[in-house]
Amino acid sequence: MYYYLIIALQVYCTYHCYTNRNNYYWYFAIIFLPLIGCLAYLFINVVRASEVNAVQDTIISAINPSKKITELEKKFRFSETFENQVALADAYLEAGHYDKSIEHYEASLKDVFQNDFYTLAQLTEAYYCSSRFNEAVACAEKIREFPKFKKSRAAFLYALAMEKIGHTEEAENFLEGFNAPYSRYQERLELSKFYIRHTKMKEAKVILQEIVFESERMSKSSFRQNRQLIQKAKELLTTL
Repeated sequence: MYYYLIIALQVYCTYHCYTNRNNYYWYFAIIFLPLIGCLAYLFINVVRASEVNAVQDTIISAINPSKKITELEKKFRFSETFENQVALADAYLEAGHYDKSIEHYEASLKDVFQNDFYTLAQLTEAYYCSSRFNEAVACAEKIREFPKFKKSRAAFLYALAMEKIGHTEEAENFLEGFNAPYSRYQERLELSKFYIRHTKMKEAKVILQEIVFESERMSKSSFRQNRQLIQKAKELLTTL
């Protein structure tokens, strides 16, 4: 059994090496060092290559976001599936083309997908970013009863949209749900700003002091990740 597995692995690696035109010395490694050679080939030319490609795709998307959109548009025209349409809507949302993202999210919400949590959550964000606050609230309320809603970004934007349309008490309740130590710094910073906007300076000061206190005790990686939010918290604190 072991022998046949090695043979199969050699066949796969040889075929992969040939079709991808990798360096010829891999043939010697695959044939004369069956197990070690195959494992080394797979790690360097299959596993690592996929990781490199993923990084390259991220860099290309950042430099030229229209390329990603163009490719997804072609993919959707070729096959108008729910997954392809939502992926295209996501790309439009990421690029700031909110009207187009809304168009595709709305169009995808039909049949068995009309109550899809992810799509409705994304649509809530697109509405909010378009300053269509009433629609953002209405969309979020369709998924409000889902257990995972309360801690989602959709719930955060729902709270902000609720404030925009004058429902400040309910907005405060939702924002306070994100107030947990050593986490959710963006939401907690926004909660402190909410308190300031509504002249609750004492409550705002407490949250900002907690963020600064936690920043002095968090790991270096966590501090780097939240550096800008921590700096904003410190700046706000000096104004109170």
